[in-house]
Amino acid sequence: MTARHWLVLAVATFVAASGSAFVIGVGFLLPHLTSVMGLSLPQGGVLVAMPLVGMAAALIAWGWLVDRAGEKVVLVAGSAGAAVTLTAALFVDSFALLAVLLLVTGAFTASGNSASGRLVVSWFPAHRRGLAMGVRQMSQPAGSAVAAMTMPLLAQSYGLGAAFALPLAMAVVSAVAALVVVTDPPPPEATPDAGGEAVSRAGGEAATDGSPYRGSDYLYRVHGVSVLLVLPQGMLQAFLLTWLVLGHGWSAVSAGVVVTVSQVLGAVARIVAGAVSDRVGSRMTPIRGVAISVTAGLAALAVAEALGAPGVIAVTLGVIATVLSVSDNGLAFTAVAEFAGPRWSGRALGVQNTTQFVAISASTPLVAAVIDAIGYWPVFAGAAVIAALAIPLVPTADQRRA
Repeated sequence: MTARHWLVLAVATFVAASGSAFVIGVGFLLPHLTSVMGLSLPQGGVLVAMPLVGMAAALIAWGWLVDRAGEKVVLVAGSAGAAVTLTAALFVDSFALLAVLLLVTGAFTASGNSASGRLVVSWFPAHRRGLAMGVRQMSQPAGSAVAAMTMPLLAQSYGLGAAFALPLAMAVVSAVAALVVVTDPPPPEATPDAGGEAVSRAGGEAATDGSPYRGSDYLYRVHGVSVLLVLPQGMLQAFLLTWLVLGHGWSAVSAGVVVTVSQVLGAVARIVAGAVSDRVGSRMTPIRGVAISVTAGLAALAVAEALGAPGVIAVTLGVIATVLSVSDNGLAFTAVAEFAGPRWSGRALGVQNTTQFVAISASTPLVAAVIDAIGYWPVFAGAAVIAALAIPLVPTADQRRA
């Protein structure tokens, strides 16, 4: 592990952050879409979901390509493709065409999720992997923070096209940086084990060439936990700013500051969670703690909103719930890659992200419709119940294929 590896990690993190700035940033444009462009909240929810749908549709394919062609080509191609489609989005007025372009751009940005995660597992040893993956996973709240501070203000001042110029610029920088800096790790060597089965070794870990989904429910349970915990996370990311603006009368700029603070704190929480997992030698124990904390935080937020608590209390609880909800992603990502091994981690991480983004993209329009019909506190309460369901599903112990 050298300074070069940390530089590669920094670029991979930026690539993923640029994708998050777009995919999540569209949600921050909901107030503009509804109040300025005249869309209903459910219609705006459809546009918010389109990048997530595109990402979900492409993640496994990108993971397959990573396993065969390497990380660098995937990062460069995905970032360049996103830049092209975002450029086209600057010049469209049609709702349907804009939805299609958002979907396709989301598919291109998915490349960063599959490739950057495998770089961490390939280049960093197990005792540094949780920390490194925490840094990589801070890309999502970091990208969200940048988008929250800029995209609503750009849309308000100059229009929707100006808001899309931010993720466009980030995609261009990502493509150039990945081309110049990223180096693919060496392919894993295959050696026969005692039974004659090929074994791949990289970074001190061992993994058979066979599918990691056979003979164990470990990955299925980690995927399931991740889906249950990402639903509250996606709800808060998509609607926290809208809740502040439309529900509590905040300005888009002030709400953006609150969202930015929550995302920055969330980025720190992911790094801390990764470092803790390295220290305790477990990914699952911290995940279980996160699930319990998210459940409690959302329940408190629902009660505060239902009782009409003072704004400062509700907003504080909203920030706490948001920070807690994003802190587990790096842990699950690391656990999946470690168990899958170097020959399967691209596809397994693709499945991990696909299940999460399918869940978010399917739920976002539904959440918008429920909020439109009955308000926010039932959605917060429902999210608390969903998080609670994840607690017993967390595997009781970490597993690595041997």
